[in-house]
Amino acid sequence: MTPLDTIPAEHPDAPPAPVGFWEAFVFWLKLGFISFGGPAGQISIMHQELVERRRWISDRRFLHALNYCMVLPGPEAQQLATYIGWLMHRARGGIVAGALFVLPSLFILIALSWVYIAFGEAPLVAGLFYGIKPAVTAIVVQAAHRIGSRALKNNVLWAVAAASFVAIFALDAPFPAIVVAAALTGYVGGRIAPDKFQAGGGHGKAGQSFGRALIDDDTPTPAHALFKWSRVLVVAIVAALLWLIPMGLLATAYGWEHTLTQMGWFFTKAALLTFGGAYAVLPYVYQGAVAQYGWLTPAQMIDGLALGETTPGPLIMVVAFVGFVGGYVKAVFGQDSLFLAGAVAASLVTWFTFLPSFVFILLGGPLIETTHNDLKFTAPLTAITAAVVGVILNLALFFGYHVLWPGGFAGPFDGASAIIALAAFIALFRFKQDVIHVIAACAVIGLVVKAVL
Repeated sequence: MTPLDTIPAEHPDAPPAPVGFWEAFVFWLKLGFISFGGPAGQISIMHQELVERRRWISDRRFLHALNYCMVLPGPEAQQLATYIGWLMHRARGGIVAGALFVLPSLFILIALSWVYIAFGEAPLVAGLFYGIKPAVTAIVVQAAHRIGSRALKNNVLWAVAAASFVAIFALDAPFPAIVVAAALTGYVGGRIAPDKFQAGGGHGKAGQSFGRALIDDDTPTPAHALFKWSRVLVVAIVAALLWLIPMGLLATAYGWEHTLTQMGWFFTKAALLTFGGAYAVLPYVYQGAVAQYGWLTPAQMIDGLALGETTPGPLIMVVAFVGFVGGYVKAVFGQDSLFLAGAVAASLVTWFTFLPSFVFILLGGPLIETTHNDLKFTAPLTAITAAVVGVILNLALFFGYHVLWPGGFAGPFDGASAIIALAAFIALFRFKQDVIHVIAACAVIGLVVKAVL
């Protein structure tokens, strides 16, 4: 990876010079524009920059923070940036780090969503997305395989995954009910057979040294990071107001059933269900956004995921695309203000989706820093992760159905899309190609196929 900038070599036994708020601000801004590669890639970038090169934080403290973020609902990479920013420069540092991780992606997605919805029927755009859709199907299959190979360590967890698949595929069970059932299964199973619900995988063991860090293993916890009930109360009150005020204004101005109000409420719930990453909550998003509210079509949902994969920031930013298309199509501000409607809706759902992530860090961070104990996945979370595998597999079938039979099973089978999907699958699994490269190649293939057919 190309370094963000050139840093003078320092003696590894001496900690680097203190980092000012604005120096950190510039780094977080740059990170927001280069944070491609999903959570694994984003965490890798932060580790290389913050631990290995800049030595702002030690490897052990970095992984300690990451372990906490991993057990939270929400995008762990964005939460990790928030945590480190908060640890270095108090609440304003955490807010800046977390916000800059998201804002570049939001602005890019608003622009791309407008191009998509306004010019999606143009031959060029239609051809590109014709090739992208099968690639996205292969990417979701890869996500199910990647998470499953890490999470399904025994027959019990395989059974949990299978049960979740049957529940959502055959019984059309709502995603929140599946999460609750899995958590209860893990809670009970962790006491009956604890060895079956021990978390596998993880991000490795802490302890590797890259020289003295600004926040090193033995660096005392700064005063602002110490746990105090008074701080907990302040954060809780402010967080409640930041949710209640916009939600109250929406409900008062437009009514509870209005599109914008329902978006705020729906994506608040989605934010609290994102255990296991963005792919875990996508089934819930398509259940609500596509089937329940009709904010966008199944094909548009697939296209939105493709746009999310090709932009920096957390993949869950696909919610900005959902919000933009929903606000645009529903014309929430009238037919003369369609772009404004989409942009406001995208910003609104981003606010309600990411607000809990900031709250979790600012509320829980002091407790984690005070205890400094290694965190482990709980049995309920292990079961939820297993259930997520079955849910993501159902999502892959959902995408595959709409890509390969665009007119339904009664219509013709799309052989060209099947070949593109197979090629993408082979590129991802056999040749380990980067997701962005696969999407770009499939987009070009789709353009050619559309031009020939």
